[in-house]
Amino acid sequence: MILEMKVPSPGESISEVEIAEWLVKDGDFVQKDQTIAEVDSDKATLDLPAEESGVITLKANEGDAVEVGSVVCLIDTSAKAPKSNSKEISQRVEEKVIDKTTVQKEVNVEQSSFASGTPSPAAAKILSEKNISTSNVSGSGRGGRITKDDALKALPKVDLNAIVKDRNIESKKLSMLRRKVAQRLVAVKNHTAMLTTFNEVNMTPIFDLRKKYKEEFKEKHGVGLGFMSFFTKATVQSLKEFPDVNSMIDGDQQIKYDFFDISIAVSGPKGLMVPVVRDAQELTFSGIEKEIKRLAIRARDGEITVDEMTGGTFTITNGGVFGSMLSTPIINPPQSAILGMHNIVERPIAVNGKVEIHPIMYLALSYDHRIIDGKESVGFLVKIKEALENPEKLLMNNEVRKALEL
Repeated sequence: MILEMKVPSPGESISEVEIAEWLVKDGDFVQKDQTIAEVDSDKATLDLPAEESGVITLKANEGDAVEVGSVVCLIDTSAKAPKSNSKEISQRVEEKVIDKTTVQKEVNVEQSSFASGTPSPAAAKILSEKNISTSNVSGSGRGGRITKDDALKALPKVDLNAIVKDRNIESKKLSMLRRKVAQRLVAVKNHTAMLTTFNEVNMTPIFDLRKKYKEEFKEKHGVGLGFMSFFTKATVQSLKEFPDVNSMIDGDQQIKYDFFDISIAVSGPKGLMVPVVRDAQELTFSGIEKEIKRLAIRARDGEITVDEMTGGTFTITNGGVFGSMLSTPIINPPQSAILGMHNIVERPIAVNGKVEIHPIMYLALSYDHRIIDGKESVGFLVKIKEALENPEKLLMNNEVRKALEL
């Protein structure tokens, strides 16, 4: 029986995918549920598993754009799995035959004079000053010893391979995911009135809380008490006060949401992924940390689905994990704003009229000025700053252990 394998639908809005890579060859025997290909949509890279066991016949090439529902391969389910070749297995464990002439050559090398390549004291001093290795000098003295005259005549060895290197140019087609990301980024710059406002946060209060509770928190919940839970909590609190930041434009309409689905930008094997933490307003600190860890692992393993990356209302990106001090993040359409976190550096700041050293992070908020005014954007970022600099009161209601579920 010949089974036609068709491209499944990755999501409602996706009508076409691209064959990124075939993981099997034409004529191979495949097992049921074995991953036979990776396909790129405009939102993610997905695995294509074999629907049945049998011999596969490929009907599309790598790089081909195919419509959802079209046939990409055939599987002959009547074919039987090939038997293992006993000869190949036996050949792997055969003993190696040692050539007598090779052994004799090794013996001859061992019998060479111990003086060969050894410099005299005067020669050693000259070679050291000229920064020349003794291995690059042929000795003319007795038994191959390097003389003073040999050292004086020696010239530094020039590695031509280090000077003349091959200059190669590689050209490859961008994946559908990368092309779609490029199109969206250009569209954001061209079709939105994007501006960025900045502020800084003293991270000392959060450092102190993490230092005090991180071990107990990890033992209780199985995840670390990271910065993302604090930033997500502060973001949700600020979005409630500034609802325009949690909205989008659809034609002539402004759409506002009464829920907070926070997109978290993470780096995956296929590029930037932005999975969504659903209903972040309902999650505790441990709930946020667990969900972010789960999504990050799925993104890194290439198991993230389209549904897990769509529908966010606001995005948080952390360039600080790569060492970024300051940046202007680009809005993730169709959202209207994005918060950029950066690295934490100890800096001198004024505290009650005195100069003190504290861990400081710069924050950046990029927003669509068409629906978010400057006053709102600045107020939104200040609200986040205040929450992060006083988390016990503003994020935990002065009940730290209850908030951390300890």
